[in-house]
Amino acid sequence: MTERLDRARILSSQNGVDALLVTPGADLRYLTGYAAKPLERLTCLVVTQLGSHLVVPGLERSAAEAAGVSMPIVTWDELDDPFAIVAHLVGDADVVAVDDQMWASRVFALQEALPEASLVLGGQLVSALRAVKDDEEVQALRDAGAAIDRVHARMGEWLRPGRTEREVGADIARAIVEEGHEQVDFVIVGSGPNGASPHHEVSDRVIGAGEPVVVDIGGTNAAGYCSDSTRNYVAGGEPDPGYIAMLEVLKQAQQAQREYARPGVTAESVDAIGRQIIADAGYGDRFIHRTGHGIGQETHEEPYIVEGNRTVLEPGMAFSIEPGIYVEGQWGARIEDIVVCTQDGLEVLNNTPRDLVRL
Repeated sequence: MTERLDRARILSSQNGVDALLVTPGADLRYLTGYAAKPLERLTCLVVTQLGSHLVVPGLERSAAEAAGVSMPIVTWDELDDPFAIVAHLVGDADVVAVDDQMWASRVFALQEALPEASLVLGGQLVSALRAVKDDEEVQALRDAGAAIDRVHARMGEWLRPGRTEREVGADIARAIVEEGHEQVDFVIVGSGPNGASPHHEVSDRVIGAGEPVVVDIGGTNAAGYCSDSTRNYVAGGEPDPGYIAMLEVLKQAQQAQREYARPGVTAESVDAIGRQIIADAGYGDRFIHRTGHGIGQETHEEPYIVEGNRTVLEPGMAFSIEPGIYVEGQWGARIEDIVVCTQDGLEVLNNTPRDLVRL
């Protein structure tokens, strides 16, 4: 964590930031190793050019120490003003960056405690660091990817006609934990027309024979890293030929994106490769979301694989490749893999079948 803090300090200085303040969330865990609970009592990492301190409520000190926090821990008691403590550590800093997810009430309290300082958003400073994974992080993502692959491989245990999406989703959720995750982040089981809603979760709809089913699932493992993978299923019969033709286009687009993505190309160019294939097949207006998102300690983080993002991919960047096609009122399909840029190519972390899985 010391190296990460040093890099955050250097990057802050390069961007004209005198102090960086980070409250509970993925940024704090990334920089300190401490997954602090977002409580009403203030916990705040203070990073200045002189060093780093973690301000915590006195009753949370043991939790911070147990997490292995190596920097000085400054505690405050019930009658203390924690914002005054943070202001003292910040000193005479002119520009103070706060994490993007800091509660508004805390931003206002800090502004009051630091009347001479300019508060700016600091999320881009930390996200620039988090976007490039080190070897340990990549291994944690590999482990998460293998765990979610094992869940997909078991889908035949639960997904069958006559069961509701909710019933199947509950079984999947239990398996996500059984196969190596510490928590379930989301379960999407979109059968028939529900598959046309990319963020549909589960419902009491009964799955019919021969209906396409989109299953998008993910969790977080003990190392704090996420999985996310989508596959397409059918049980008890054959789907409409129109769906089969659509899915073949989607498969070609996703494969082309996987083969193209590598260090040195832009995030938006990966999106464009698959989007053109889908558009040429007549489904352009039915690919209604970006191609992908970065992944790490959060399911969605930088870099985003979308038009307009000219970020050049680098070794260590991890992200999803998940084009989709959605026909409202009928069906939808999405194929999603998590990938990591290597020195000269791409490592794919999900390796279950990308064809329609017949159960």
